[in-house]
Amino acid sequence: MSLFTKLYHPPGTAPGSLQAHPKRAEKPCRFRTVRYDEAHFDVGEDSDFIPFDSTTDTEGRMTWLHAQGRPSGEQLARIGDYFQLHALALEDIHNTGQRPKVEEYDGQVFVILALPHFADGEVTVHQVSLFLASSYVLSFCDDPLDPFEPVLKRLQQNIGKLRSRGSDYLLYALLDAVIDQGFPVFEAFGLEMENIEEKIIGNAGSETLVQLHAMKRQLIMLRRVLWPQREVLNALMAQKNELIKEETQVYLRDCYDHTIQIMDLLETYRDMSVSLVDIYLSSVSNRLNEVMRVLTVIATIFIPLTFIVGVYGMNFGSNSSSPWAMPELQWYYGYPFVWLVMIVIVTGMLIFFRRKHWL
Repeated sequence: MSLFTKLYHPPGTAPGSLQAHPKRAEKPCRFRTVRYDEAHFDVGEDSDFIPFDSTTDTEGRMTWLHAQGRPSGEQLARIGDYFQLHALALEDIHNTGQRPKVEEYDGQVFVILALPHFADGEVTVHQVSLFLASSYVLSFCDDPLDPFEPVLKRLQQNIGKLRSRGSDYLLYALLDAVIDQGFPVFEAFGLEMENIEEKIIGNAGSETLVQLHAMKRQLIMLRRVLWPQREVLNALMAQKNELIKEETQVYLRDCYDHTIQIMDLLETYRDMSVSLVDIYLSSVSNRLNEVMRVLTVIATIFIPLTFIVGVYGMNFGSNSSSPWAMPELQWYYGYPFVWLVMIVIVTGMLIFFRRKHWL
């Protein structure tokens, strides 16, 4: 996960510019147009944006335009001209990696959210941009996977209140779909932490510390992109905007509660990652202490043995004129006697260490 993911134009570029960015990887974009009311539902997909045909049979229906991928600057410009979108909002869609936020324009509400994914031990974050107006909702997502498939399915099958409510309720459904993506992400984080904890309790190597460091880094980055989403929901609830009806505020409060739960999970896993690092360091220190204890016991056992063989290696036994010569060197059983003494010493020391719980 990159430390800096925001795309930006060179300093001094005119605001609202949609020029191509050298680091902006092109992704094929698909446009889905959904038009519905309580009795009708129509959906169409295309590789390019096609302005709607405002015929009488579709008049009064709600419109949802979804762009999956990264629209080109020319496509964004045409969408902006058709829906009268603000140039600064289009620039934020074009330059992904924006901080989650909510902006009000003339007759529109513009929302940016972060969509996290966790796969193969890596976290990726994609930008989701939403426009709310009285008769339509626009959504843009640069993720290869469509996060709004469940919402589309509910519309097709006429499940719930989506087709009987206004555009503000559709906006809530899209917000909820994006925010709830945080729960499977942190569920995967929890499983990853359990695996790392088992490794640490067992016999973790240096690669486990690398995993822990990567996880802490990803949690920090997730906090940076997910924390502002609580402010987004708070702002939507606090604003007295005629586009968001009073009955929808209740659902936005539930969505806000989900952001709080996700942040609680995030903070919990951050604390757990710090604790796992401490446990890892303690485990390494304990293993080192165990090794040092064994080596110390071995060295302590051989100290008296080294002393004995050193004494009997001084070769003073051939001095027959001195009363201080070593008579044991001339004994018939001198050699096995010395071995017996050393074995007794080792056995006694091992018994002593065992009773002291040093072994």
